[in-house]
Amino acid sequence: MAIYLGGETPPAKANLDDLTPRQIVAELDKYVVGQNAAKKAVAVALRNRIRRQKLPAEIAEDVLPKNILMIGTTGVGKTEIARRLARLANSPFIKIEASKFTEVGYVGRDVESMIRELTDVGVDMVKQAAFEDVRPRAEQNVEEKLLDILLPPPSNYGFSPDDEGSEEKTRSHERTREKLRDQLKRGELDDRLVDVETQDRSTATIDFISGQGMEEMGVNLRDMMGNMFPSKTVSRKLTIAEARKSLLRDEQEGLIDMEQITRRAIEKTENSGIIFLDEIDKVAGREGASGPDVSREGVQRDLLPIVEGTNVNTKYGMVSTDHILFIAAGAFHVSKPSDLIPELQGRFPIRVELEALTIDDLKRILVQPKNSLIKQYQALLETEGIHLTFTEDAIDKLAEMTEEINKSTENIGARRLHTLVEKLLEEISFLGSELEQKHQKIDANYVEERLTVLVEDRNLRQYIL
Repeated sequence: MAIYLGGETPPAKANLDDLTPRQIVAELDKYVVGQNAAKKAVAVALRNRIRRQKLPAEIAEDVLPKNILMIGTTGVGKTEIARRLARLANSPFIKIEASKFTEVGYVGRDVESMIRELTDVGVDMVKQAAFEDVRPRAEQNVEEKLLDILLPPPSNYGFSPDDEGSEEKTRSHERTREKLRDQLKRGELDDRLVDVETQDRSTATIDFISGQGMEEMGVNLRDMMGNMFPSKTVSRKLTIAEARKSLLRDEQEGLIDMEQITRRAIEKTENSGIIFLDEIDKVAGREGASGPDVSREGVQRDLLPIVEGTNVNTKYGMVSTDHILFIAAGAFHVSKPSDLIPELQGRFPIRVELEALTIDDLKRILVQPKNSLIKQYQALLETEGIHLTFTEDAIDKLAEMTEEINKSTENIGARRLHTLVEKLLEEISFLGSELEQKHQKIDANYVEERLTVLVEDRNLRQYIL
């Protein structure tokens, strides 16, 4: 297998506009092993989005995204490539299984719901960014509110500026307030209990009701109920540390403009949103077929206008899907891409086939990515003083066992590694800080001792591995 390692490495927090397709692939290489063709396809798709933003409006409107169809078995990196691309581009992203649309009734779940979900993600992203922008000002306001709670203004005690000795009392009050401010900043008062007034966010009942299909009609029940029952404040007894968090959220919400955020979020969703449509092969059915294939074809025809470009009504307003990037994926073991209806096939002009993972790939997956499985376990156990190391022959053995099990049972790709490593480290994870030997070395003998019986017993591994 040809593995692309990337020539140029972008600087930390590089500007997206400056990233070339080669650099985008290099970034993806940090998390996904191999699959060069798929990485190149998504890198070009992302770069074309950047190029489109530099075009005149009349031309940019007609430059549509080239949707991608990924073909490959489970566990080879399809979802991870799409998710990492979205994070790199800071794009609203959702993953949804096409088979969800066939689970209920004739057609099933309303396909437009995925656009509403994507818009929700976009609003959350823009809102969180706005929260960070106003955070310094909000923190300052919270500090003043906490000081007012700890040391109420003199007027609360009937004090008047005209009273005798008012200047001395004012100076004394200010000195005490500044001492409390210093203590607040140093965290010395974090455990003190205070009574605070905060926004009541108890919307569990409304959320439950609104989840019963109301989203399919684009109805935001919480907003409707909010008009009937305006938000109110409630008094709570909290520690200073808890009160600071609660008041900070109230202040941030008060400082941002939700209408402006909604407009920006819709624009972000429309121009940079990414939808990963998994299990597209599960809805592939031939034209004119009978039985379940009829339902599958119905789902495809419902998906078509969304992928082709239409307007969807959401609780934030109309959202155009013209420039949303769709990345579809499927194993296509039974069906073929040609089994999709011709109109939908034409909406996924870029097709890439992901390669099956080799033993060498599995070795690299264990150790190479920034978030590799072994690095995760090492970090987790390090919190309890356990220093975990793996020898090279242990990595080799794990990769060989993984490939053997994938060949003889269901091939679930790199996901099999999670099961094997979890079983391998079960005893160490269970004992944790109770272990007397803080340095735990995992070699090939340890792997064989823990896993060989499971791997060789075909009946047993079907249930455990």
